[in-house]
Amino acid sequence: MRNIFTTGIAFVLLASGLTQAQSQKIPLNNDYYHLIDRLEIKQGQWASSFHSSVKPYNRQAVVQLTDSILSDPFVRLSPVDLFTIRYLRDDSWEWVPTVYPDSLALLQLKTSELLLGKKRPGDSQRAFGPFYEKKNDFYSYQNEDFDIHISPALNFSYGAERNTGTVGKSINPFINSRGLEIRGSIRKRLSFYTFLSDNQVLYPRYIWEYGAQYTSDPSQGFAPFEGFTKRIDARNSTFGGADFLSARGYITFNALKIINIQFGHDRNFFGNGYRSMLLSDNSSPYLFLKISTQLGRFQYTNLLTEFQNRQEPAGAYEGLNPQKYAAIHHLSVNIGNHVNLGLFEAEVFSRSQLELNYFNPVIFYRFIESYRGSADNALVGMDLKATFAGHFLAYGQLMFDEFRISELKAGKGSWVNKYALQTGFKYIDAFAIPNLDLQAEMNLARPYTYSHRSGQTNYVNYNQPLAHPLGANFIEGLAIVKYQPFNRLSLTGTFGLMSYGVDPPGEKYNYGGNLLKNYESRIEWPDQATGTGHRIGQGRKTLVSYGDVRLSFMLKHSFFIDFQLLLRKSDSQAERLKYNTSSTSFALRWNLPYRTLVL
Repeated sequence: MRNIFTTGIAFVLLASGLTQAQSQKIPLNNDYYHLIDRLEIKQGQWASSFHSSVKPYNRQAVVQLTDSILSDPFVRLSPVDLFTIRYLRDDSWEWVPTVYPDSLALLQLKTSELLLGKKRPGDSQRAFGPFYEKKNDFYSYQNEDFDIHISPALNFSYGAERNTGTVGKSINPFINSRGLEIRGSIRKRLSFYTFLSDNQVLYPRYIWEYGAQYTSDPSQGFAPFEGFTKRIDARNSTFGGADFLSARGYITFNALKIINIQFGHDRNFFGNGYRSMLLSDNSSPYLFLKISTQLGRFQYTNLLTEFQNRQEPAGAYEGLNPQKYAAIHHLSVNIGNHVNLGLFEAEVFSRSQLELNYFNPVIFYRFIESYRGSADNALVGMDLKATFAGHFLAYGQLMFDEFRISELKAGKGSWVNKYALQTGFKYIDAFAIPNLDLQAEMNLARPYTYSHRSGQTNYVNYNQPLAHPLGANFIEGLAIVKYQPFNRLSLTGTFGLMSYGVDPPGEKYNYGGNLLKNYESRIEWPDQATGTGHRIGQGRKTLVSYGDVRLSFMLKHSFFIDFQLLLRKSDSQAERLKYNTSSTSFALRWNLPYRTLVL
């Protein structure tokens, strides 16, 4: 079955050859992507070189966005905006044109002003021999045939946490990550990227409690967003920490001018919100083949993936994790300059032999499922966004796992009405305050959404949900405040209110939130008709309020100092989840994103 990817790569290479320039993707990073997305909103129309509902973006396309903004005399940029544009261009300096045509006089002027006396974009003010000639690269080399960029990646964090109750009353969460990032290209036609880090982590109590639900073997530990981990004992902590390697890598190239192919291990994201109800970066990286076709206002993404099922014992499969697969389509259409519509479908399946039917990149998967007589897991959805007035973005997603019109109309809470919904709003330069950005978002998923009959077909990878980290059977509201008053200083506040239902101990209880459970083991309400009476929040009701405030200062390019304050209150009918948390932390980050699990 693994030939699903190697066969596809070989076919495209033989049929088309490598013809067009192509850059690496920018690693998913909420802070970094916010800078890009606010520039697109500020421009007042969609970027011409990429569709921002499909992430990650490639470096060349982001540079082209900055060119477009700099050449537009009607886009008002604050001094911090100009710093942001310079930062983005320095970060991808190899894709910044060395000269611009004379017909773009304004762009010539603006880009020369950004250089601040430097000869080329990305140049360091002080190099150490062959090292740090460029701000973003510990070492870089470039000629007509080849370029390579090597940078360290570090994250050292230490905190003090207090929890009410007797379990984990006082702990000191920490992160110790050391890694290396290498990227480059061959003749600007084939690009490559690889990242590897070694990590030892002790997470806050609420992440440990979350991991207990999604860990098949507690002795192995748990790390959100990651795969295989080893448990480590931490001093003065009831909870175990995690020791793990994190690795990603891929190659990417253009088979034709409008068709890009990416193959490797990484994550993907569809949407415009803090969360995605279609496909997010919540789980560990996975093997995929991604074919993206962009033609004018249309971008069509075909994604073939291999996921890992950790619910089954590996010994039964010759020591290997059982594999499962997903075929995903996403069509993004720009309707004019201010509205974008996306259509999504996914099919999660498991076979002992190659399933060629799902190779068809332009067919409705639900038809294939019926045609084959399969019991695969089909999901369909859509996303919609609109930008206006150079300050606002409204967005939303709707995903159907399964539904029946008659049951929806009846309104009796049938379990087959499995859907997820997102609505959100962004407001940049809020209230005429430069670089003050606000975001509000609501997400919900009905019980049993994304789950299926087994780990071979549920919407889960390596025991972690592929969409929202809470799985299903929840509703949440999020508010995010980002303020960058000065070039290198930023303040971020993330606030959430989440209501969801959890299962009491014991396998016989399934209220619809845990995606690892078979939906055929669902609870039946004695006073309701069979299969009805299911409502969001059923089970042991849990209400969580969450607040995370972080002050970040960029000491050098992509080198950050973070001060964080976290307050979290959990009120639940499940006694183990009834506690309050307060913590503070200090961190040094270098070429790594700030990331926390908001739940």
